[in-house]
Amino acid sequence: MRAQRGDHIVLAGGRVGETVRDGEILEVRGEDGRPPYLVRWSDGREVLLFPGPDAELRVAASREEAEAAGAGQPAEARPAHEWQIRVSVFPSGDDTTARVALISDAIGELDAQGAAHRGGRDPAVPRIGDEVALARALHHLADQLLARAGHDVETVTGEVDVTIRPS
Repeated sequence: MRAQRGDHIVLAGGRVGETVRDGEILEVRGEDGRPPYLVRWSDGREVLLFPGPDAELRVAASREEAEAAGAGQPAEARPAHEWQIRVSVFPSGDDTTARVALISDAIGELDAQGAAHRGGRDPAVPRIGDEVALARALHHLADQLLARAGHDVETVTGEVDVTIRPS
């Protein structure tokens, strides 16, 4: 990894449930852009960092690149956001219901539900009902997110009847 002052670094949590950290590189102390880096995290703490494989470098655009792209200003890195999806699966005989909740500091909480029913001739494999119910719940959640994004585009641009394709 080779960085320069002003680049941003994002560290994924090492375990499920751990937060994602992001920060700005204040100093490069290694040779030729190599670690260690003095980093100021988004919470204001400063640390000397030797990044591992869970680190992502977001290179700051130079003023010349930004002007060439028509922006006129250097691009600013956005702070990392963490979105979590909580899944609950409820089997009951031949029926399975799955509920999913998206929890995000950026948009709040959305939830959706999906269901599956095992036919009388279908083999009794509970995992299949779980998979179908969960897939349907996630599909409904995705539809909600796309509809919300379309509404946000309408609000920001003034356009009407915006549809965002799920591709």
